Amino acid sequence: MKIICIGRNYADHITELANERPDEPVIFMKPDTAIAQSNLPFFIPEFTNEVHHEVEVLVKISRIGKHIQPKFAHKYYEHIGLGIDFTARDVQQKLKTNGLPWEKAKAFDGSAFVGKWFKKASMGDLRNLPFELHKNGKIVQQADTSLMLWNIDEIIAHVSQYFTLKIGDIVFTGTPAGVGRVDKNDRLEGYLHAQKAFSLIVK
Repeated sequence: MKIICIGRNYADHITELANERPDEPVIFMKPDTAIAQSNLPFFIPEFTNEVHHEVEVLVKISRIGKHIQPKFAHKYYEHIGLGIDFTARDVQQKLKTNGLPWEKAKAFDGSAFVGKWFKKASMGDLRNLPFELHKNGKIVQQADTSLMLWNIDEIIAHVSQYFTLKIGDIVFTGTPAGVGRVDKNDRLEGYLHAQKAFSLIVK
């Protein structure tokens, strides 16, 4: 199982981090050891002083696929979820400044939190799917999938040109604006199409 992540897929998030708008989806990977245990808190690593939350719509691959056409991409997943791509922002900035890869900042143990999975048929229009992240009861990230630069099917088709998708692979589809620091004892709660997808404590 692999975790495939899409960066810079929301224009407002690109703006808030002063990044360049890409011409095609930005792909990076996380190892399976990045999956956080859903029944445990998220522990801030000792090597960073600034971990940010990045809430994202997730897709779980249900069929093996390679060179998938966009019009057939919907056949390769049955479940949609919500999760958090935890990012050591201070580490990432240092790596980016030196032209180095992001893995230390993005792929560390526990950096990929996966919430509850929902059948996609129960989610309505996946091109206009609302989602939110609450921190300590306050909405900090709020968007819908209509704001994506590349929609879910386009992402799956693009990724499959480079990597064979296998059953159980998880795709993180990008985060909207509102990313921010998490601190010990913060409570993070995610909602997908008004349904609670997760509740998580930071330690």
